[in-house]
Amino acid sequence: MTDIVVLGAGLGGTIMAFELRDQVPPGSRITLVSKGSTYSFVPSNPWVAVGWRERKDIEVDLQAACERRGIRLLSQGAERVHPEENRVLLADGTSISYDYLVLATGPDLAFDEIPGFGPGQHSHSVCHVDHAMMTREAFERLVANPGPVVIGAVQGASCFGPAYEFAFILDKALRDARVRDRVPMTFVTSEPYIGHLGLDGVGDTKGLLESELRNHHIKWITNARVTRFDEKAVVAEEINEDGSVRATHEVPSVFTMMLPAFRGVAAVRDIEGLTNPRGFITVDKHQRNARFQNVFAVGVGVAIPPMGKTPVPVGVPKTGFMIESMVTATAHNIARLIDGKAPNAQGTWNAVCLADFGDGGIAFVAQPQIPPRNVNWSSSGKWVHAAKVGFEKYFLYKVKLGKSEPFYEKLALQALGIDKLKAIALDEA
Repeated sequence: MTDIVVLGAGLGGTIMAFELRDQVPPGSRITLVSKGSTYSFVPSNPWVAVGWRERKDIEVDLQAACERRGIRLLSQGAERVHPEENRVLLADGTSISYDYLVLATGPDLAFDEIPGFGPGQHSHSVCHVDHAMMTREAFERLVANPGPVVIGAVQGASCFGPAYEFAFILDKALRDARVRDRVPMTFVTSEPYIGHLGLDGVGDTKGLLESELRNHHIKWITNARVTRFDEKAVVAEEINEDGSVRATHEVPSVFTMMLPAFRGVAAVRDIEGLTNPRGFITVDKHQRNARFQNVFAVGVGVAIPPMGKTPVPVGVPKTGFMIESMVTATAHNIARLIDGKAPNAQGTWNAVCLADFGDGGIAFVAQPQIPPRNVNWSSSGKWVHAAKVGFEKYFLYKVKLGKSEPFYEKLALQALGIDKLKAIALDEA
């Protein structure tokens, strides 16, 4: 019997386990290692943070889903990976051995790299549902006592879409509460320009997002390097192309939500030959680590070099479509290895994104994600919000049933016929 362990039960790890069940021989044992037994749909966290969703609305019982697919779930979490021993030390002190290991841990959130940063200090987060629930309490205090707000992403961040989403969702929630006129908003980002997104833009994301910020009365600061978070201000240096400081901004804020930089999780960090200095897993074109040939990685924890030099460090996002394609390739390659064949599948590494703005949004398609591209398209409209709601419902349904059916691939097929996608989204709304 072949033992396959998937470490991490987020977007990538959960569908990884399901897809392995579809691809590998029936006698293989698949184990999913998770912290807890609940799957939470992270893209809905901004809605949770303003009270548009309850926690229970975006969670699925993983134990039931895994049992349905014949997958063993271990919910104690992992302490350390020992790839030279083909073993994972679990948080309760026990160990699990494997023939193949897939690392889908997601990132460690590097709040500690900036003074005053993170939940429990002087900023809020939507990176985890627990953070989103704390942010909701802060949002309710903001509605009761309006004041200035800062939203954005710090230096080294690689996930910018949720920052833009939350800025506009917060704007809509404050308008609904009839207090938006008493809440000055500033978007502070490490991007060299609005709409860069870690991808050097997609289509006209620069023009679209600048226009949306203006129309929503949100000021912005780019090339920002945050030096500290205070109780009532965010202090950031605006950096010139040559690395010199152009200006130092002390932006007043009684409610701050900025996305952190990511790094590899402690369970894999500093393992020679497995990770880069930041703790991300190094893989080849088949998602396989070069030193440990039975170890694969998918998702945000995979090492990808930045697009190019920028005045302030900016990472490359690992979007849903990219992760989904990594998962499909990995399942195929492990199945081939079990069958005595060489891996041959590669992820497509395309990007399809639906950025919800509460009552509208922006969508973009980048094929491939890193330019030059065959498809470089972006658009905006109310249909995007409807599509994002549909995506949420579909994905939670898919996890509940333990299905591995790709979603982003279907969405990408509409890239050249996007009017049809709009029509579907609006009709379902």
